[in-house]
Amino acid sequence: MYKYILFFLLLSTNSFGQKKIDRKTVVSRHTVQISEVDTLNPLTLGNGKFAMTMDVTGLQTFPIKYSKGIPLGTMSEWGWHSFPTDKKYDINETLQSINSHGRQVPYARQWPSEVSAGKASNYIRQNPHRIHLANVGWYILKSDGSKINISDVKNIRQKLDLWNGELISIFEIEGIPVKVVSLIGLKNDVLGVKIKSQLVKEGRIGLTIKYPYPTDTFLDEAVNYDSNESLRLKLRPTNHKNLVIERNLDSTNYTTLLSSSLNLNSEPEYQEGFNIFPNEQKDTWSFSLNFSNDTKNLKQVKFNEFRKQAKSSFHSFWDSVGMIDFGETKDPRAFELERRMILSLYLTKINCGGSSPPQETGLTYNSWYGKPHIEMSWWHGVHFAQWNQPEVLKKQTNWFFRSKTTAKTIAKRQGFKGVRWQKMTDNNGGETTSSIGSYLIWQQPHFIYFSELLYKLSEEKNLLQEYYPLVEKTAEFMADFAWYDPNLKRYVLGPGVIPAQERFDPEITFNPTFELAYWRWGLNTAQEWRTRMGMERNKKWDKVLSGLSPLPAQDGLYLATESSPNSYSEVKFMTDHPSVLGAYGILPRTDGLDKKIMQNTFDKILTDWKWEETWGWDFPMTAMTAIRLGSPNKAIDALLMPITTNTFLKNGHNYQNKTLRIYLPGNGGFLTALGMMAVGTYETKEAVSSFPKNWKIKIENIRKIH
Repeated sequence: MYKYILFFLLLSTNSFGQKKIDRKTVVSRHTVQISEVDTLNPLTLGNGKFAMTMDVTGLQTFPIKYSKGIPLGTMSEWGWHSFPTDKKYDINETLQSINSHGRQVPYARQWPSEVSAGKASNYIRQNPHRIHLANVGWYILKSDGSKINISDVKNIRQKLDLWNGELISIFEIEGIPVKVVSLIGLKNDVLGVKIKSQLVKEGRIGLTIKYPYPTDTFLDEAVNYDSNESLRLKLRPTNHKNLVIERNLDSTNYTTLLSSSLNLNSEPEYQEGFNIFPNEQKDTWSFSLNFSNDTKNLKQVKFNEFRKQAKSSFHSFWDSVGMIDFGETKDPRAFELERRMILSLYLTKINCGGSSPPQETGLTYNSWYGKPHIEMSWWHGVHFAQWNQPEVLKKQTNWFFRSKTTAKTIAKRQGFKGVRWQKMTDNNGGETTSSIGSYLIWQQPHFIYFSELLYKLSEEKNLLQEYYPLVEKTAEFMADFAWYDPNLKRYVLGPGVIPAQERFDPEITFNPTFELAYWRWGLNTAQEWRTRMGMERNKKWDKVLSGLSPLPAQDGLYLATESSPNSYSEVKFMTDHPSVLGAYGILPRTDGLDKKIMQNTFDKILTDWKWEETWGWDFPMTAMTAIRLGSPNKAIDALLMPITTNTFLKNGHNYQNKTLRIYLPGNGGFLTALGMMAVGTYETKEAVSSFPKNWKIKIENIRKIH
């Protein structure tokens, strides 16, 4: 009998002895509801590897209308394309050497189009690029036979049911109600839709499937329709209810399978795309669209079964993910923190679950040609382990194993040992040209950070054996990159570096504060891995650690870099990321870090920084420094600072500017800071919450980070 009582108590309480969180209630408090056309607030469905963003009709009916807001994309992990070219461009065509480490070190930089290296650098930067697989919308006719405009969509009542993972869209056309339920498959890249309306019975609603051609621009809005597209497409009905569309996009080939509950018209009309109507007089129609670059993965799906599976998957997610219930706290800031938490958990789940770190705009639309930025992988990955989903972070780290050959090539070309992790890349680890990214180094220790975090959560010896070889190669580069300056008589980082605060000239910049601290933490942690593996400490690494430059300080403040004594007097150095705070925010306290100096630095930055010229992860990073310094109220102030780049839209996305309209590092960073507030870090022995004492909160399944 007693064991059943104990079992009940374990079910009823969390690690702080509180009653279990009513998770459905917490999640449902933040159901997103849309009642008008708002082009910055379309709603996205996805499974982490495939996603579609929908307008108020529950599909992508008006992509041009939304193109200057958040575009209506259909994107996948596998959907990449390169423009045809008669010449094979080589990264070596783009190299430029700068004086660094006492010698000339070559870097792959971006060149203007008018110079000879410009064509190579532009092509390599733009290719491969992620593509929009299709626009899938409604083709709706008015009573006079004309096609509807967006102004004809009335009485909009749309909601994103977060708990069940489905989008319910209700609207009217000429007074006739339409109800659409949309959802995405769990494993395959499948959209499932069910529509109920008299308009279906009257033959006035069908599908339009359009295939935008990719662009060579930073931002692809998924509306670049090419007059030659029909030459790339082949439609093949397989029976009365199913048809296949094959797309041959240069060297990229994939297939769309449409499976319908109703018979389809035998000859779909093609104008801007395939216009496909059911030809049975029923008011309910369900169908699925499966996208794949492998026909073996094409599946016919029954909607009701599909819906049941999707609900079960989302229930499992919400029941297991880390959670904070702020419901009993009256402070209005708590409700907004909870809203951002729930929506960030949802958005990162549907955008970031692949075997590579996502691009900054995830699977919603393209930025930087759809390429992941590996320095951002910290913000994309750490929170997954922290919020009880370490398997997602582990899956993302697969990219490092796939990309090690290119990383080794970069290091060797520059005259260093080990692997140098590339910054802007693709799913296969390709190197990209950049006048900034090629000089960044703060992504280098990330693999060690991820490995240590995964080990702390599992303490599996198999993980040590699997990850150590790459931990070693990562640290080997770090130790070799630290250059012994005979004049200073210590090891320095640079010249030849740009810190995370991208405001500095790589030819003269050395010893950025955050990167110095990260180098020390990374090499120390790599030595701990050797000890765990039963190996002796690496003598070269210890030599670098003992002689590494101290964190540069002046007038009681940590400088952005040792080479910039004007860090706080020159305006441009008070903009962009205040990454100096990362030395005791992203990172725990490292040897030589003075908390008083960091407190002074924090106060200076909080007061004088040009916050209007920052990015979305700067606010959670600032909050993390406040937490480590013991200032929880300032952490909350930082998380909710009323700055444009700290805006969280109704759909939960972190808005930045007219070009970068969503920014997932802001969502991931928010979760990381909030999780740190909830349970602290490995620096504290116990799980310690740093929320205000008068807040009544419940916390479950959140783990510590370093």
